[in-house]
Amino acid sequence: MFTGLIEEVGKVRSIGRKGEAMVLGISAKRIMEDLNIGDSVAVNGVCLTATSIEASGFLADVMPETYRHTNLKQLGNGSYVNLERAMSAKGRFGGHIVQGHVDGTAQITSTQRDQNAVVFEISPMNTDVFKYIIPKGSITVEGTSLTVVDVTGGAFTVSIIPHTLQETVLAYRNTGDIVNIECDVIGKYVNHLLGYAQNHSGSKADQSSALSYDFLSSHGFS
Repeated sequence: MFTGLIEEVGKVRSIGRKGEAMVLGISAKRIMEDLNIGDSVAVNGVCLTATSIEASGFLADVMPETYRHTNLKQLGNGSYVNLERAMSAKGRFGGHIVQGHVDGTAQITSTQRDQNAVVFEISPMNTDVFKYIIPKGSITVEGTSLTVVDVTGGAFTVSIIPHTLQETVLAYRNTGDIVNIECDVIGKYVNHLLGYAQNHSGSKADQSSALSYDFLSSHGFS
């Protein structure tokens, strides 16, 4: 599990490709302090496993499923990437619950300065994810924990402060670029449970459950 608080920006120093499989070599400093083989690292929001530790960096495999559904296939030598180690049980939970299981990619459709912040308008490739995206809710963009400002039509907006721009790869992202997004996992589970309850209404297992749209509405969830 991750928090969406980026620890450092690393750099791709090697890429091995075989069809839709990849081996990424990534240069890093801060996260190498206690990174071990088998540890999870979020790379641009994608949970990967460190398979080899090298001098000032690590290697990680990218399976075809990940290749197809994220923007890692667009990386080249010298590309900058957001890096975050899995959350420590002793650490503060400063972002939100992030799994590193990217829901898909999205395109930055515009950027606009708003005094000290920059507002990114982002359009997901798969519009089904909008059922999980709500104003003032949480979302990760390139693994960075952000708050949704608004949702309009086929896009949502996030407002990014100078510190976040300075410390993440969002500083290098421009209109037209493709980014990884992961929606709030809590919304996914609620949606799944409600859908399951509807599809299995009347079953013996469902009769003991009090979770329904009417129940949530009556308790202030609408």
